Amino acid sequence: MQSIPVDTTRLGVLRCAVGPEPKITDFESKEVKKDRDGNTIYTVAVTVRQDGRRVSVIEIAVPGEPKGVVEGTEVRVTGLEAFAWAMGDRHGISFRAAAITPVPASSATTPAGKGGGA
Repeated sequence: MQSIPVDTTRLGVLRCAVGPEPKITDFESKEVKKDRDGNTIYTVAVTVRQDGRRVSVIEIAVPGEPKGVVEGTEVRVTGLEAFAWAMGDRHGISFRAAAITPVPASSATTPAGKGGGA
């Protein structure tokens, strides 16, 4: 499967929609997915909003539990990659990243229409 690097600087504001949850590989046995190094893989649902566009939600897989990432917080995604997949007549795009971290409050984006501006 070929990975496609994603330029997160062009995605606008990224916010956590659903906090980190361990990725389950087998729902019957509740087996949790691990990477090659034995780290648990977590998924985080992130909202993406570019200027003038509707909000989209993408699920991003990340190794290890992202600390401080909770619903509603602005996040920074490092090393985001997209993968096209197909299983029979189903297909889609999945995402994984090296890390997801909360943006410190002092550098978080000011909501539109609030605060300074000329």
